[in-house]
Amino acid sequence: MKTLAALAIVLAFSGSASADDEPAIDCDNAMAQQDMNICAGRDFEAADAELNAVWKDAVAAARDADKELQDMGDDGRPGHEETLKAAQRAWIGYRDEWCAYYGFEARGGSMEPMLVSGCMAQLTRARTVELKESLEGMGN
Repeated sequence: MKTLAALAIVLAFSGSASADDEPAIDCDNAMAQQDMNICAGRDFEAADAELNAVWKDAVAAARDADKELQDMGDDGRPGHEETLKAAQRAWIGYRDEWCAYYGFEARGGSMEPMLVSGCMAQLTRARTVELKESLEGMGN
């Protein structure tokens, strides 16, 4: 009976923290590997959020460009939006697999998540720049 009561207490306290309750970490001075992993994950999340914002603009610009193509007549080739989405799907596959490979430097070790997240943040920022440049090229 004591074991059951102890289990109930543990479950009650473990359920009280939400997923939003992340530890307060100074990512500029993280020293412990777990903290560095968390900071690298946050960095990737920020890069991904920026990419998603630019992505919405890129898709909207591609749709507008497709409207202009329709006025010129259909030549049977895929349009801007379809091609952009196919390229993005391919790029996501590349990024994810490349960064998994990059993480093999510390495969199975406590540093692997930091390497993977850092790689994903770096490639995501580079992709964001590419999309912004394509928008500029389309006059946006």
